[in-house]
Amino acid sequence: MDQRLVAFERLLKIMDELRAGCPWDKEQTFESLRHLTIEETYELSDAILDNNPEEIKKELGDLMLHLVFYAKIGSETNDFDMKDVLDSISEKLIIRHPHIYGDVEVADQHEVKSNWEKIKLKEGKTSVLEGVPSSLPPLLKAFRMQEKAGGVGFEWRKREDVWEKVQEEMQELLDEVAMDSPVERLEDEFGDLLFALVNYARYIGVNPEDALEKTNRKFKRRFHYIESQVGKTDKKLQDMTLEELDAFWNEAKKLE
Repeated sequence: MDQRLVAFERLLKIMDELRAGCPWDKEQTFESLRHLTIEETYELSDAILDNNPEEIKKELGDLMLHLVFYAKIGSETNDFDMKDVLDSISEKLIIRHPHIYGDVEVADQHEVKSNWEKIKLKEGKTSVLEGVPSSLPPLLKAFRMQEKAGGVGFEWRKREDVWEKVQEEMQELLDEVAMDSPVERLEDEFGDLLFALVNYARYIGVNPEDALEKTNRKFKRRFHYIESQVGKTDKKLQDMTLEELDAFWNEAKKLE
């Protein structure tokens, strides 16, 4: 027997036992697990950004446990079970990959994405943006909406055109700042600029969410270095001049 099936059946059996015998597991619902699942997803994201295969494996296991947990709860209410979940995704993948399971031909991944969105509309979706969760973080939401709109042809032809849009939005923001406009106007223009930058990121093959998180980590790492160096002096961080702090910052950059 396929060892993957053996391992999966073992997890399903353990889930049955936990749900039957563990006081905490007995009490869980879709709603109570929701925020924990989100947390586990972010922990997996951290492991991926750290490029740590061992942690990725562990976090995938944690996330798999949640998927099995939801299916178990669904079976208890007779709404669905794990077989229904697996059959559903299998059927969806077959339908949405006609270039593998049908006679459709595609030239590249862009055509695959385009066909995917067209098939979803045929399935009854009223908008290509329906699949973008409203609770996604704004930066990721912008990226996914642009991806989906681009999948049906609503996007610029050249990345140079996208950069021109970025510059246009930048100038509009600077104009509002120069006029000392109300914060609502600044917020509106700043949002437009961010949206345009996210779009440009797509055109140069960069995921803006990953890029920003890596920059966050870089800033944190370098700032910790500043703190450690200041700690070796007789001064406090707030007593240092900007020039002194900037010198430590440049040291941190060189060390990297």
